[in-house]
Amino acid sequence: MLRIDARGIYYRDLNRMVKEAAAAGERDFVLDNVNGQRYIGTGIDEALNIEVNGVPGNDLAAFMNGPRIRVMANAQDGIGNTMNAGSIVVHGMAGDVLGYAMRGGKIFIRGDVGYRVGIHMKEYRKQVPVLIAGGCADDFFGEYMAGGILVLLGLDRPEGKPLSGDYLGTGMHGGVIYVRGEVDPYRTGREVAAFSLDDADEKVLWPLLKEYCESFGLDPAEIQKVPFVKLKAVSSRPYGRLYCY
Repeated sequence: MLRIDARGIYYRDLNRMVKEAAAAGERDFVLDNVNGQRYIGTGIDEALNIEVNGVPGNDLAAFMNGPRIRVMANAQDGIGNTMNAGSIVVHGMAGDVLGYAMRGGKIFIRGDVGYRVGIHMKEYRKQVPVLIAGGCADDFFGEYMAGGILVLLGLDRPEGKPLSGDYLGTGMHGGVIYVRGEVDPYRTGREVAAFSLDDADEKVLWPLLKEYCESFGLDPAEIQKVPFVKLKAVSSRPYGRLYCY
């Protein structure tokens, strides 16, 4: 295992150290005192284990294809940008535009997430990306979603705080969003509708929730006490009347 004290290290130098060590055969990394360094794990195409102690900067794991990254604090924007494979586990909150154009792999966030999470997510045959947010989400969750699985749990939600922001699923034309709790219809895009889960949904969702809970030491039975709803696209023209009338 290679342990690096990232305090004061410029982001390019930190990423170069990780990639050079990986090229030399190292597979396990611990990065201490991370404070805003960008692009950690970006473009790596090997099965590495990277533990981040601190708050990584934007575009963590962009274009990533295989590593497993665990962040022991919060994380910033752009996590998993066009990610292809691997996993990211964040023990705190995360920012905006998570999983943008994500094509595969899994992102688990313990706390709240920001705006435009899951935008343009996509899938191909058996390659189905998954993003689970444990807290609440801001506006445009699942915007323009073309494939994959988004899950919003609303854990530890303060009384009166909405589970999601507005424009939930706006422009969505593929994939599925599972929401734990009630969805206010006025918050969703016109392109989606809410449905009850069927047997096929449960076969997909429950194993993912079990894996999520194992990542954070949670009890799956407690999460399942609140019913889920499914949001799916119902429009054949998801962009119709969004930009012209």
